[in-house]
Amino acid sequence: MTSALARSAAFCDRFGLRLPILLAPMAGACPPALSIAVANAGGMGACGALLMPPPAILAWAAEVRGAANGPFSLNLWIPDPPPVRDAAREAAVRRVLGTWGPEVPPEAGDATTPDFDEQCEALLQAAPAAVSSIMGLFPAAFVERLKARGITWMATVSTVAEARAAEAAGADILVAQGAEAGGHRGRFDAARAEAEMVGLMALVPAVVDAVRLPVVATGGIADARGVAAALALGASAAQIGTGFLRTPEAGIAPAWAEALGGAAPEGTRVSRVFSGRAGRSLATAYVEAATAPDAPPPAPYPVQRGLTGAMRERGTKAGEIGRIQAWAGQAAGLARAEPAGEIARSVWEGARRLLA
Repeated sequence: MTSALARSAAFCDRFGLRLPILLAPMAGACPPALSIAVANAGGMGACGALLMPPPAILAWAAEVRGAANGPFSLNLWIPDPPPVRDAAREAAVRRVLGTWGPEVPPEAGDATTPDFDEQCEALLQAAPAAVSSIMGLFPAAFVERLKARGITWMATVSTVAEARAAEAAGADILVAQGAEAGGHRGRFDAARAEAEMVGLMALVPAVVDAVRLPVVATGGIADARGVAAALALGASAAQIGTGFLRTPEAGIAPAWAEALGGAAPEGTRVSRVFSGRAGRSLATAYVEAATAPDAPPPAPYPVQRGLTGAMRERGTKAGEIGRIQAWAGQAAGLARAEPAGEIARSVWEGARRLLA
């Protein structure tokens, strides 16, 4: 256990942290206030910039930098190939979604994401302490530019093979994402996301043994016990997502926050019914209906995200959990409705006692 504390201390020294606790970069659920609170408590803030155009990325970074006493990271998805459209399939999905919200027009499936190359330029301009990737690896030319500017690359991996590939590609730190994690699965090969779901307790020591890089554990960690277990397995730090979602700084829909507090591990489900990419959410009424054997298969990402947009918006405004995109890890029931800074500090204090 002394080595676990030594690893965490070295990780903290690298970034000027007081706590080896990182906020998970949750796209759409990482307002500046949340990162500011985690960073000021001694951890590392984060932003999932997937859906943010460059000006929004720069504005987020400026606000956090102006109010936080600690570092933050910015995260991007590695883009998928353009989706293969299927009008008949999308029409079937739209008919089902029309029973859960407003009628969905065909053009709703034309959803796009911001230009990835332009987002990468914004990340370089924002100059965070670290940039993290998920769903694949950054292009070699971008990695060279990160290193030239002294920005750490944290690559999210979900298998040992991905960990080895990330190390070979020049990653500085690996974020090992267990299958317990809420939100989208980070599997490089989207088609294998459900078939190869490795739990964190098996993944962390396997990745630690396979590479020479520091490893950050994420997925199903929401309290001191989870942090202590991750470090005992060889991780240098822990990344928490769902565990911060009930905080006032996160500002998520009240119905979502309330449902998280009462969720059991088996009350979550990995599906593609919100975005077209595999992700873990609460097993709400919509999720149950959309994953039923007779339900039409979801459209690919980001088409499905566009098709479900009106339903998700209506559910959020009405406070109806059945229609909300309620991402949740399997440790959701451990999430506390307390200030984020207090959670970060108490989680690490408890973990340090357990490790000592």
